[in-house]
Amino acid sequence: MFRALRTIGLLLTALAVFGQANAADWKEGTHYKKLDTPVHTATDSGVEVAEVFWYGCPHCYNFKPLAESWEAKAPDYVNYVRIPAALGRSWEPHARAFYALEAINALDKLHDALFDALAGQHLPLNDGESLADFVADHDVDRDEFLDSYNSFGVNARMQQAQSKIRGARVTGTPTMLVNGKYTVSASMAGSLEAMLEVVDYLVEKEHAAEQ
Repeated sequence: MFRALRTIGLLLTALAVFGQANAADWKEGTHYKKLDTPVHTATDSGVEVAEVFWYGCPHCYNFKPLAESWEAKAPDYVNYVRIPAALGRSWEPHARAFYALEAINALDKLHDALFDALAGQHLPLNDGESLADFVADHDVDRDEFLDSYNSFGVNARMQQAQSKIRGARVTGTPTMLVNGKYTVSASMAGSLEAMLEVVDYLVEKEHAAEQ
């Protein structure tokens, strides 16, 4: 019996070592892309991890709890940001709503609700007026939201964000952008869960390069 237990223990150890080696064996061009020209990051220190998403994307909806769990456990040197994509005209109102709510300090209150409404329930919130009605139902001032939604500041944030997305050659969501240098998607990594394993690898790679 001791010999059998010892054999099992050796097998488990071997599997653990194999798993660690396999997890670290991420290849550029296969599991992630390196940008020819890096895009700007919000800060000069630390490692920026940007989640590019769309509120109406079912894959982003499924990825959301995984990304939030990863963010909660991320090292202090990680700067986690969310960038709403406007890859099509129908996506633009939702990206604009993100920045409008952020500007009036109501994003934390409505972020989950917008995901549920658009990706979960497929509600027709496709313009500023319908979005204003929606946020008003969640105790956010309708006029304040619309003023923010149509403001110069939100226009500027939208332009900056979409310029960064175009520069990173992002064509689908969810996509993770690591330190303005690498993009990771589920199709390349293999799954939503594997995306974050690749992000882990790239974050450590960038952090080590800063030391």
